Amino acid sequence: MDNNSVIGVIGSGAMGAGIAQVAAMAGHKVLLYDNNAAALEKAQQNLGIILQKLQDKGKLQSAGDVLARMMFVKDLETFSDCGLVIEAIVERLDVKKEVFAKLEQIVTGDCVLASNTSSLSITSIAAACKNPGRVLGLHFFNPAPLMALVEIIPAVQTDGKLLPSARQLMEQWGKTPVMTKDTPGFIVNRLARPFYGEAIRIYEEGIADIPTIDWAMTEIGGFRMGPFTLTDYIGHDVNYVVTETVFQSFFYDPRYKPSFAQKRLLEAGWLGRKTGRGFYNYTEGASQPVPNKDEALGRQIVYRILAMLINEAVDALYLNIASAEDLDLAMTKGVNYPKGLLAWCDEWGAANCLQVLDELYNNYHEDRYRASVLLRKTVANKTDFR
Repeated sequence: MDNNSVIGVIGSGAMGAGIAQVAAMAGHKVLLYDNNAAALEKAQQNLGIILQKLQDKGKLQSAGDVLARMMFVKDLETFSDCGLVIEAIVERLDVKKEVFAKLEQIVTGDCVLASNTSSLSITSIAAACKNPGRVLGLHFFNPAPLMALVEIIPAVQTDGKLLPSARQLMEQWGKTPVMTKDTPGFIVNRLARPFYGEAIRIYEEGIADIPTIDWAMTEIGGFRMGPFTLTDYIGHDVNYVVTETVFQSFFYDPRYKPSFAQKRLLEAGWLGRKTGRGFYNYTEGASQPVPNKDEALGRQIVYRILAMLINEAVDALYLNIASAEDLDLAMTKGVNYPKGLLAWCDEWGAANCLQVLDELYNNYHEDRYRASVLLRKTVANKTDFR
């Protein structure tokens, strides 16, 4: 797993093709596989267009040279010389385990096998292999060529000697790697749950409507997109399923509880921008709702959601999911938060964050609003996180 490795990528969808592009632009020979011939052909055409545009803009010396390093293959047997294989297929554990078991019969003994899963257990995937020590997670973010973050996730069985090489390789690919434990949602999809979940809870309670919450989080909170605009952009078929998966994986912890409001959109087929309807109506000529730009209400919304986000980051630190530096890097590089959540807590004041959480807990008497033990210790000891 070095600069000279042949890289195999399984799955030619947006993520797989993006990862293949990153590896090829870093100088690797890349094999992109898909069992759907039409999807593979489409990926080849799209990559040609994308690379040519990069060349035209002066961001790439030769699109032809990059494409020459890429092979679009229909047989996994061609992966026999790969030094690293990255799987980017459907988020189903049974399918991934079947693919990894098959791969192990094809590749050499020192080939590293990685999954791009966003929330499934790397340990479970590794268990499908006779040599689980060579399996780890490499979670890229969409679009892979543009987003800097890569979460590196060792399984329980992963050989620790692989991790420095994985970090170095990702840095050579121009990425910002962070190391995280193999827990549901890893860093980003765990820490970001309240951004969506608590926003929807505020809406369901009738405290504020959708455009007002989005306005508060962008104009007062400084986020690039409001939670409802963002979930419509991601797609409810993706965002809701991740929320449900994390909720189930955490043994139904109420902090990650999905919402009926989002589930109903999924059931209706209103998946967001891609279907023309979601929390907002994107059909031509549809009127767009106007936010209530009440500063006091806006700050109330921001403080509530931000306190939940910070608490999630603090608890991840308390449970040694990742270092403070990697937790903050993940949120700024992976989802473009205006600040790392731990740094934000230091700036806002841990005592202020704790006060918001305790008021919510006292009002609702729900475990959803329990404050992290580490947050209480930080307030008591008057210390900072960064």
